[in-house]
Amino acid sequence: MSAHQPALHQQFDDPIYRRPYRASPTRLLTYLDCPRRYRFAYLDRPTPVKAPPRAHTVVGVVVHNVLRDFWDLAPGQRTPDAVSRALAAAWSEVGFRDATHSATWRSRVTQEVVEYLRGIDRDTQPRGVERSVSLPVGRALLMGRIDRIDDRDGELVIVDYKTSRRPLDDTAARVSLPLAFYAAAVSRLFRSRCVTVELHHVPTGGVIAHEHTDESLDRKLAEADSIVAELIDVDQSYEQQGTASTAFPPHPGPMCRWCDFREHCPEGQAAGSAALPWEGLEPTSA
Repeated sequence: MSAHQPALHQQFDDPIYRRPYRASPTRLLTYLDCPRRYRFAYLDRPTPVKAPPRAHTVVGVVVHNVLRDFWDLAPGQRTPDAVSRALAAAWSEVGFRDATHSATWRSRVTQEVVEYLRGIDRDTQPRGVERSVSLPVGRALLMGRIDRIDDRDGELVIVDYKTSRRPLDDTAARVSLPLAFYAAAVSRLFRSRCVTVELHHVPTGGVIAHEHTDESLDRKLAEADSIVAELIDVDQSYEQQGTASTAFPPHPGPMCRWCDFREHCPEGQAAGSAALPWEGLEPTSA
């Protein structure tokens, strides 16, 4: 062993030899939202059985997939008929009330996607679609996938699709940790400045945009690093104590009705009855 090389146990204890904490922004936000749900989703093995997919989840997955594949078409093939065929092929009836309910929503969502695409530049190929990115942030290696990266006259813009039936909050793009991470990661990946982030609400065609500064991006990345520091501690607690660890309290509230793991959480069940599978699309009275 070289006189300058630390002993093996010292290497494991020295931060310079530690592997970065690999995580997605979703993992970080899940912990902030509910430490109990974080444990269920990322630490418990085997992972507890989740609730069946809900209709609004099906819609979100289908819309994202159709918008992803749309850009694989030649410009002359990017037509409403092509969108309709793609959406019909990707559709699933899981979570809907019945076949008629599913068909009604398939027609509605098809029209929403077509109208959304009418409002964007369909002839200019994005710089990236469903692009995987990573970025070292403090003790972590953050990883994620971006819906779309536009190149608008040399300026790179992050586009994130939203399919919720609820209108977007005007501050959503500004406060979003994932969007800030995407902008910083794209700047590094393409060696080109990227500070504008956009949320595109497909059902209405609405766009919520925010232009970051270097300082605001730094603040969001520092926020991510702070959350990672907590995750390192709670993950270690789980390694040592398992499910007996007290580091994963539930955060009961209205969203417990929608939680994939509510059947495994007494506090979540006490917070309210489970949402109906199609309730994310329409009121329960529908």
